[in-house]
Amino acid sequence: METVTITDDSTGKSVKLEKKTASSGSPVIDIGQLQSKLGLYTFDPGFTSTAACQSTITYIDGDKGELLYRGYPIEQLAGQSSYIEVSYLLLYGELPNKSQLDEFNDIIIQHTMINEGITRFYSGFRYDAHPMAILCAVVGALSSFYHDSLDINNPRHREISAHRLIAKLPTIAAFSYKYTIGQPFIYPDNKLDYCSNFLRMMFATPAEDYEVNPIAARALELMMILHADHEQNASTSTVRLASSSGANPFACISAGIASLWGPAHGGANESVINMLESISSVSEIPKLIKRAKDKNDKFRLMGFGHRIYKNFDPRAKIIRDMCHQLLNELDVKDQPLVEIACELEYAALKDDYFKEKKLYPNVDFYSGIILKALGIPLNMFTVIFSIARTVGWVSHWKEMMEEDKHRIGRPRQLYMGYTARDYVAMDKRK
Repeated sequence: METVTITDDSTGKSVKLEKKTASSGSPVIDIGQLQSKLGLYTFDPGFTSTAACQSTITYIDGDKGELLYRGYPIEQLAGQSSYIEVSYLLLYGELPNKSQLDEFNDIIIQHTMINEGITRFYSGFRYDAHPMAILCAVVGALSSFYHDSLDINNPRHREISAHRLIAKLPTIAAFSYKYTIGQPFIYPDNKLDYCSNFLRMMFATPAEDYEVNPIAARALELMMILHADHEQNASTSTVRLASSSGANPFACISAGIASLWGPAHGGANESVINMLESISSVSEIPKLIKRAKDKNDKFRLMGFGHRIYKNFDPRAKIIRDMCHQLLNELDVKDQPLVEIACELEYAALKDDYFKEKKLYPNVDFYSGIILKALGIPLNMFTVIFSIARTVGWVSHWKEMMEEDKHRIGRPRQLYMGYTARDYVAMDKRK
């Protein structure tokens, strides 16, 4: 067993901490004895140097630009797999054979409907409510309708809840959109695949026939695969922390949705579109590059750089090709956006400053353009992200629940407030 010795210079006391080796990536130091032996805690704002859990689901090598789902490279899954197959992989740990995949797909299809009583929730929201607000509330309320499988200590209950969440999120999300634009709900059509079904629920109306464009469905499916999981990000960590208290799975996923809603997390692709639309022509790009490099200028190029990836985001390479294919197929009027995006990418990648800082385009740089081309409004971008990420959240929740021992999350703090002081009577206060 490898150890690391920590010595407190103020007391001279030392403790040997176990150094644990990962199957991939950096080793970690088990600091469990740090407080009991030395009376010390660690201070790590944002948990940038802290492994809060042990997991076998997703691995990221930021320096190499590598993303693996259960050991499989994202490039291979994106090129050969379906979202349902990836969901099975994340949930159960292995790629399914044909019979397993068919059975899993049938189960998901059986759960796409939501209890009719839930549809009446929507009328309680203001007509212009943000779809993420509706999504967060409705998902949290699912436990009041599906309380037949809420025993988190029962493996079968956990599995049923996982299936329900993966299946029902597209329906709930599409209904959220329909409500905000005043159109009737379109119920699931179980003859369609997962992504085609969602597009139909989003854009079909009872008055007209609607046929899903297969290129559009594949573009959405690709985005869903790329966003299915991303290790211990803010929303996944939120789901795990909520789960540690023993909360029901619907409440935990609702907490994850709330965390994803933050502009620093799930709203990045929306910010990219806003930035690109503010650029009138490619001639403005050199000036913007100059501004982005100016430390005294608060301007930022959205969609460049990533907290984890210090190389090119592997997902961005995959989604870029699909972006061009989709725009050519749909013949949309957003080609200027693509031209500006490509010129901006080219200008940044050849600039020494961006090379030195390793500010490469990330997945949000192109995903916003794809969603816009599909006709999805900006306020639904993070909702789509939520649908895709649900299987990742559920997989982490399931993994945590299957551990022999898991403790409630209880981070410590570095207290910098007043020390103990006595109450002062009102008439003696200054």
